[in-house]
Amino acid sequence: MIVCCLVRVEVPAALWRKHRIGELGIDDAATLIAEFESDYFGAPESRPRFLVLGLPSHMLDEAARLVAAHGLRAYDGLQMAAGKVARDTEPSCQGFACFDEDLRRAAAAEGFSLVPSNRRDRA
Repeated sequence: MIVCCLVRVEVPAALWRKHRIGELGIDDAATLIAEFESDYFGAPESRPRFLVLGLPSHMLDEAARLVAAHGLRAYDGLQMAAGKVARDTEPSCQGFACFDEDLRRAAAAEGFSLVPSNRRDRA
């Protein structure tokens, strides 16, 4: 799975937010973050599961275009720009995984297939 380096901050922030609003217990949040970090960095017994893209200037330029074109938040524009860079590099990278409705609409408009493919799959 190809991800933008911003997920290093976004995933823990989302999980801690769920804890703060009472949707996730502290132990569950800590476990999920540890699992995410194992996927991100790898573990003694396994390699990282993510290919992490940095933020080169051409990706920032594309993100700026995307936020204007689709009304996205800054981090969402950067995530989509990372997806577009991945797709430009490897045309078989056609899927875009997210749950945010605005980002899903923008990804579909940019020609990505959505993962999960429909609302029922996300329940």
